[in-house]
Amino acid sequence: MRKEVLIFNRNNEKFRAEWPITLIWFVFLVMAWLGDYLKPNLIGSGLSWLMLALIFSFMLATVFRVVHHAECLAVIFGEPYGTLILTLSVIGIEVALITAVMLNGDNNPTLARDTMFSVLMIVMNGLVGLSLLIGGLRHGLQVFNLSGANAYLVVLLPVAITSLVLPSFTVSAPGGGLSPIQTIFQIVISLLLYGTFLVYQTRGKPEIFQQPISEIPTTSGSSTYEMTTGSVAYHMTFLFLAMLPIVLLSKKLAVYVDYKIIDVGAPVALGGFLVAAMILTPEAIAALESARSNQLQRAVNICLGSALATIGLTVPAVLIAAELAGLQVELGLGPAEIVLLGLTLAVSIVTFVGTRTNSLQGVVHLAAFLTYIVLIFDA
Repeated sequence: MRKEVLIFNRNNEKFRAEWPITLIWFVFLVMAWLGDYLKPNLIGSGLSWLMLALIFSFMLATVFRVVHHAECLAVIFGEPYGTLILTLSVIGIEVALITAVMLNGDNNPTLARDTMFSVLMIVMNGLVGLSLLIGGLRHGLQVFNLSGANAYLVVLLPVAITSLVLPSFTVSAPGGGLSPIQTIFQIVISLLLYGTFLVYQTRGKPEIFQQPISEIPTTSGSSTYEMTTGSVAYHMTFLFLAMLPIVLLSKKLAVYVDYKIIDVGAPVALGGFLVAAMILTPEAIAALESARSNQLQRAVNICLGSALATIGLTVPAVLIAAELAGLQVELGLGPAEIVLLGLTLAVSIVTFVGTRTNSLQGVVHLAAFLTYIVLIFDA
C-alpha cells in the first residue's frame, strides 16, 4: 500500500512539473479566440510590450520542457542519440518560428538569413566561448574527441559557405537571392550532406561523438546525467505536446516582434537575434552545465550539432516554404558578415585542431561574439 502511495505521489509530481505545457495551451486557445482584438496596432504600444513579454515568457518556459524531455530521452538512449534528439527538437522549433515570421505580413527576405547567422554566432562564438571559459577556469585543460569535432566542422564548412556566402557573389539572382537552379541545388546538397552525417554519426562511428573513456569524470556534478526519467512513451508524448503549441503560437509572437522592431526603430537583424536567443537559451544551459561538470564532449556535440543542423535543415526548410508561398528569400550575407563568418570558422578550426581546450580559447570566441553584437547596432 505504501509503495503504491509513493508511486502515486511521484507521478503527481511529474505531471505538476508540466504546468508550462498546460499554460501555453491555454494561452494558445485564448489567442485563437481573442487574437483579432489583441493586435498590436489596436492595443497600442504599452500593451503590445506586455503581450510580447507574456507570449515570449510562456514560450520560453515551454521550450525548457522540450529540452527536459529531450534530455531525458538522451539519458535513456545515450550518446550520440541523446544530443541528436535535443538538437533536432530545438531546430524543429527554429524552423517553425522562422517560417511563421516569413509568412506573417510583409515579406522580410533577409529574416531567415539573419536568424541562421545569429544562431551560428551565438552558438559557435558565444556558447562555445562561455563553455570553454567556464570549463577551463574550473578544470584547466579539458578533453574532447577530436574526430567527432572534425566531423561536424568538415560538413559545416561547405554547407555554410554555399548557403550564406556564395549567393552574395553569384549574379543569376538579384541581391543575395538564389536562382531556381541554385535553390534546388542548395536544398539537395544541404539535405544530402546532413543526412550522410547523421548516418555516419549514428551508424558509422558513434563512438567518436562520446567522451574519451580515460577522461570520463568520476564525480557527479551535472543534474543532466542524474535526472530521474520516465518511459520513452511518456517523454515522447510530452515532447510533442510541448512543441506543438510553440509552433502554433510562433506566428502570434512574430506579429508583436515585427511591430516592436518598427516601433522603436531597432535594426531589422535584431529580430533574427531575438528569435535565435529564445530558441537557444535552454540548449545553452545544457551545454554550459556539461562543460562545468567536465563533460566537454557533450558541450561540443550540442554547440557544433546546433550549428550544423541550423544550416543543414533550416536552409532547405526555408527555401521550400518560400517556394510554396511565393516569397523571396535572400541568404547571401553582406561583406562585414562574411568576414565575421570566416573569422568564426577559422577560429573554430584552430580551437578544435587538438584534443584539449583552455579558457584562453574561450575568451577569443567571446571576443568574436561581441564583435557580432556591435555589428547589429552599427548602421
